[in-house]
Amino acid sequence: MLEIAVQKRMEDFDLDVMFEAPDGVTAVFGKSGSGKTTLVNAIAGLTRPDAGRIAVHGQVLFDHAARINIPVAKRRVGYVFQDARLFPHMSVQRNLSYGGDHDAARIIDMLGLGALLDRRPAGLSGGERQRVALGRALMCDPQILLMDEPLAALDAARKAEILPYIARLRDETRVPIIYVSHDVSEVARLATTVVVLDAGRVAVAGPVGQVLSRPDLVPLLGTRAAGAVIETRVAGRLLDDDLTELKFSGGRLLMPGHLGALGQALRLRIPAQDVILSREAPKGISALNVLPVTITDIVSGRGPGTAVGLRAGDDQLLARVTRRSAGRMELAVGMQIFAIIKATAVGPKDIGS
Repeated sequence: MLEIAVQKRMEDFDLDVMFEAPDGVTAVFGKSGSGKTTLVNAIAGLTRPDAGRIAVHGQVLFDHAARINIPVAKRRVGYVFQDARLFPHMSVQRNLSYGGDHDAARIIDMLGLGALLDRRPAGLSGGERQRVALGRALMCDPQILLMDEPLAALDAARKAEILPYIARLRDETRVPIIYVSHDVSEVARLATTVVVLDAGRVAVAGPVGQVLSRPDLVPLLGTRAAGAVIETRVAGRLLDDDLTELKFSGGRLLMPGHLGALGQALRLRIPAQDVILSREAPKGISALNVLPVTITDIVSGRGPGTAVGLRAGDDQLLARVTRRSAGRMELAVGMQIFAIIKATAVGPKDIGS
């Protein structure tokens, strides 16, 4: 369990954050200036809080009341920044060993670094450099790993290259990860827990599937970022049509391409703006995915949009329609309707293991 309580007065705002999170990836999400990096620096020991308590797996790193403040060098914290910050005159092997040699062979294998060991940073792609930086952080045998927007400087192709390695790290180690990002697709693919910051305060914290699908959080997350996260399993193939069948608690979904292996668990992010609602079972439409759902919440914002929370089986979906459409359809909480999702609405960046 990760225990965080940090209070810090800054020049432009006050940080007052408190949350607990289980092992896995805790994604800290929020707009620029919300306090994400200040929080991470406090956990690392680079910024001293005015008050609070920080503990990882029961080991206290900071406790203002008990006058405990473990020095940075003794906190066993791995830190991966936006830029890799590798030593340009050293080989990959030497950069890795600079962090230590804890479980070196396994880390090199897990991050796919074996073929890069004799090369220097200048000859690596952005994604390769970040994998080396991640390996260096892991070789110091950290009790917690901090990642401050590690993919922000990478293009879409390089992000797609490194995301599976971070997911593998999440699944194969017990090192808790604090992952700072403003990219909701990264958060949806990687996070176990999401903490949303707003002006130095925790707006909401909880499991990723519950937080990202909340209609009331659409203004904070952003209309284009809002969407549901569901856990599915590969159930079959439609080879002639190049489609993959995914099953989840609310039914089945058909997605384009060859996704995963049969039986493999896949996490899917479904953007709210790509969900269409119908009061009746639609006929003669091109969309392949039609799910019976129940309306759980309706939240109208200041603009023309309305966020509609939907229950499909045990999962929560989210749709964003205009206020005019919601009124014309006479949508109400408890109403049973149909959610229509185009197979092409979910892109590769929205699918993770």
